[in-house]
Amino acid sequence: MYINHVKLSHYRNYDQVDLSFDNRINVIIGENAQGKTNLMEAIYVLAFTKSYRTSKDKELIQWDQNYAKIEGRVIKRNNQFPLEMQFSAKGKKAKLNHLEQRRLSDYIGSLNVVMFAPEDLNLVKGSPQIRRRFIDMEIGQIQPIYIYHLGQYQKILKQRNHLLKDLQRRKTDNLTMLEVLTDQLIEHASVIIEKRFLFLQWLRRWAIPIHKRISQEKEDLVISYDPTIDVLESDNKEKITNIYQDKFIENRSKEIERGSTLYGPHRDDLLFSVNGRDVQKFGSQGQQRTTALSLKLAEIELIKHEVGEYPVLLLDDVLSELDQYRQSHLLDTIQDKVQTFVSTTSVKDIQHDTIKKADLFYVKNGHITKQGRG
Repeated sequence: MYINHVKLSHYRNYDQVDLSFDNRINVIIGENAQGKTNLMEAIYVLAFTKSYRTSKDKELIQWDQNYAKIEGRVIKRNNQFPLEMQFSAKGKKAKLNHLEQRRLSDYIGSLNVVMFAPEDLNLVKGSPQIRRRFIDMEIGQIQPIYIYHLGQYQKILKQRNHLLKDLQRRKTDNLTMLEVLTDQLIEHASVIIEKRFLFLQWLRRWAIPIHKRISQEKEDLVISYDPTIDVLESDNKEKITNIYQDKFIENRSKEIERGSTLYGPHRDDLLFSVNGRDVQKFGSQGQQRTTALSLKLAEIELIKHEVGEYPVLLLDDVLSELDQYRQSHLLDTIQDKVQTFVSTTSVKDIQHDTIKKADLFYVKNGHITKQGRG
């Protein structure tokens, strides 16, 4: 799978850009604040319908313009088809093969992308929200129905939290509505937990041996799920539902007192340990980075296994953050099999044969020029 053409209109600092790409390595070179990351972000948005840098779609629209548009042509299983995302004051539109998709879950998964940026190195030591986002985005790519359940869960969670606040402040005593919202929340929470458990089984299959290789056989990685309720990976959806019901009944007064939903996928976390030690708390920076790199490389293989083709890989200013050993391991792994976009201020610090075969694109003030291979 690869994307061979991208056209941007009024996107961020780009007025009009029309580019063709090689199906191997494409290096985007430029100083900071020239537009390198904007191009990487545009490809990500084309895949996921939203940015990884902002939750406000209006920020994607060029200053003094009414809309922004991203168009791309994807080659997948020897077929090619266009994708299009358009943003305006009226909202966003996603088109697959020229047809507008009413549900984003029908669109996401058309183009599979793995993003690796400096902030992903904080995947291990950062906040639980970063790890939840990681797992949600990856499941959504290979099982788009997950996006539907997650969206419904977040919508109901917002309503339930609002009602709990009103109950806390005694603006209402409508416990019947609380029961209705709780049942609806549990319905989607159970599906989310079940699918997260399954995804983790898949992730371990690749992440553990990859981590072992990068650590030169010295470290054993363990990945586990940390839920807010007492569930096991072996529990089915019905059992998870029953455990949630008991938990919410038992803690109704506590949630009203706090004015917030205290249990559910929105508060769960991932845990990582290396050689029996918690990497988040006690791991060295090197161990934390090796774990993050292992997870990202595992994503690539997992998507290949589930979808049948390798995803597009976006390396946004991350190579300079990796030491030469981890950098080489990453580039060796993707060489000649994964279409990769690398953004960097200079190729001088990247000592690898892969870059010599790459197409080079130079970015300056929102203009991009292609200058052949490295």
